[in-house]
Amino acid sequence: MDRSQKADAVAQLSEVFNQAGVVVVTRNLGLTVAQSTELRTKMREAGASYQVAKNRLAKLALKDTDYAGLEEYLSGPTALGYSEDPVAAAKAVVEFAKTTDKIEIVGGSMGAQKLDEAGVKALASMPSLDELRGTIVGLVKAPATKVVRTIKEPTSMLARVFGAYGAKEAA
Repeated sequence: MDRSQKADAVAQLSEVFNQAGVVVVTRNLGLTVAQSTELRTKMREAGASYQVAKNRLAKLALKDTDYAGLEEYLSGPTALGYSEDPVAAAKAVVEFAKTTDKIEIVGGSMGAQKLDEAGVKALASMPSLDELRGTIVGLVKAPATKVVRTIKEPTSMLARVFGAYGAKEAA
């Protein structure tokens, strides 16, 4: 890379860090081209991106961003997974890491909040933004009969109690 290409790479990475909701740092331990392609495909499907970047250029791009704490994770053969959705990148990387031992989750960050490997895995276990939206829509679309049944149930229980007392006195 010549100097202008490096400057362009740093500018592009800096833009990524300014827009991302989460960044996950992984260490590649001999991924094949097919595995790398599969990981990138899964990341795209989840709404995230996966990129191998030179550590030195990534460290330059991290300066003056919320992700400056990630510098300590950038050593050796690393790659960055990132997304605007705070859960998508973590979920995709953790799911892929379960299928192979050739990728290691080093850590990550949600803005200024630095995460270790356990933090990234915990983040991946949370529901994604789309799942939360689906849950809310499902709750809003719940049939009105459930609301009416909930309101009506105490009075019908009271009527049954009075009916039982009336039947007991009549006997």
